[in-house]
Amino acid sequence: MLYMRTASEDLTTKARIRDTAIGVFGSQGFTAGVRSIATAAGVSPGLLNHHFGSKDGLRTACDEHVLRVIRESKAASSAPAGMMEQLARIDEYAPLVAYIVRSFSAGGTLARELFEHMVDDAVRYIDDGVRDGRFTPSRDSAARARFLTRQNVGGLLLYVQMAGPDVDFREALSALGDEIMLPALELYTDGLFTDSQALDTYLEATS
Repeated sequence: MLYMRTASEDLTTKARIRDTAIGVFGSQGFTAGVRSIATAAGVSPGLLNHHFGSKDGLRTACDEHVLRVIRESKAASSAPAGMMEQLARIDEYAPLVAYIVRSFSAGGTLARELFEHMVDDAVRYIDDGVRDGRFTPSRDSAARARFLTRQNVGGLLLYVQMAGPDVDFREALSALGDEIMLPALELYTDGLFTDSQALDTYLEATS
């Protein structure tokens, strides 16, 4: 008898393959082949290609899922209690962080697109915060969002690089959170300069 999958079963299988691929790409890099990902997911390479078309299609689906999780985690962290709840679940994000690190280390078109998507999400997130009074307005909100995204991504890449090739992303992510949370919150809350002299000088010079 020919067995036909239901739409919900197809979606579950597709999501399982995608999540497995994120873990494999994060641990092995993007040289990992379709066969190794299919084996890890417990499916055939043919079924993987049926759902995603190719390895590039699978990679695109992984990118989209990682971006969606980042977006949802930001929304859940809009209040201090929400942010702390997300940090308490930080182990859940380790495979995604590994994938992001691999993406930026590999470079290329997909890495650039991933970064630009992250910047766009940051712009929307910060603009929402300005509207509801959580964040101060900026003279150039897009430039501020790009700066913060680049600083966060760059800091993460440096931290992981210094941890060595056998880095445990769960341990590294937790340790990085412990290390940067206080200084980051202090800097964002209280600021760094005691007056506006440096900014005033810059604005005068560039006006």
